[in-house]
Amino acid sequence: MMMTRSATAGCLFAAVTTIALLSADSAAAEERTSVNTGYFGNVAILGYDPVAYFTDGRAVQGSPEISQSWLGATWHFASTQHRDTFTANPISYAPQYGGFCAGSMSVGLVTDNIDPNSWRIIDGKLYLFGEAQALSRTSTPRLPRSLPMPKPIGLR
Repeated sequence: MMMTRSATAGCLFAAVTTIALLSADSAAAEERTSVNTGYFGNVAILGYDPVAYFTDGRAVQGSPEISQSWLGATWHFASTQHRDTFTANPISYAPQYGGFCAGSMSVGLVTDNIDPNSWRIIDGKLYLFGEAQALSRTSTPRLPRSLPMPKPIGLR
């Protein structure tokens, strides 16, 4: 059966539209997975200071007045010294997996749900997790070694 020109044009239009929509979804997914900014706003790791995990050994709420934009997200800091330290070398202080829950990553899922008080520094890298109760301070979390490791954020 022979297709008419209008039917051929219609099929071509549908194919181009489908490709455009898939490309837009792919770009949106890539943008979404760069840095965990939660469900509201554009603040990384719920406004906690990423440098404080290394220097203070605890989760410290950052200040909106002391902030830095990096990878399209706003990062808050407890002090200007922490902000300047982060700005000089953000990859050393930013959490792995863009601040998404490392525990979820270990089972192949990506979730925005993190508890900034549930964290570990392993081999000099910060990992955030979803629930403090599920991560005892004496345990070593299971990290996603079987999944393809994403490029460190900032090197895309």
